[in-house]
Amino acid sequence: MKNPDFTTAILVDQTAQQAFNAINNVRGWWSENIKGNTDELNSEFTYSYKDVHRCRIKIIELIPAQKAVWHVLDNYFSFTADKNEWKDTKIIFEIVQKGDRTEVHFMHQGLVPAYECYQICHDAWTGYIQESLKNLIATGKGAPNPKEMEAEESK
Repeated sequence: MKNPDFTTAILVDQTAQQAFNAINNVRGWWSENIKGNTDELNSEFTYSYKDVHRCRIKIIELIPAQKAVWHVLDNYFSFTADKNEWKDTKIIFEIVQKGDRTEVHFMHQGLVPAYECYQICHDAWTGYIQESLKNLIATGKGAPNPKEMEAEESK
């Protein structure tokens, strides 16, 4: 039976350690609006995108050059009936050396087609992994969501 969780993968010419380092540089490929530490085991960070999406994530597994696992502790979507669809899901990055290339396998375990956000999240994750993360690994420059101005700064 096919796994219904969202998955995607990329293949890069860089080392497994370079891929691991890029994954942990979450501000470099996902969003500049990340608050907290993104590269230490048991640390927590928050992601926010306007008034549309917020989540709090804990890093529960880090194996250099091999794996990173995040647990979504809390989540809010403004556009779904169930505001916290991602809550208690896991975001898993597995890194495998394949000859002189490196494969990064991404799975959002618990993000399934039954979720109201599935198609939007599918498309967003695909872009972040297939383009932004891949470019960050390959060139050192991803395309994260830009930093949003705080309410006080915009006055």
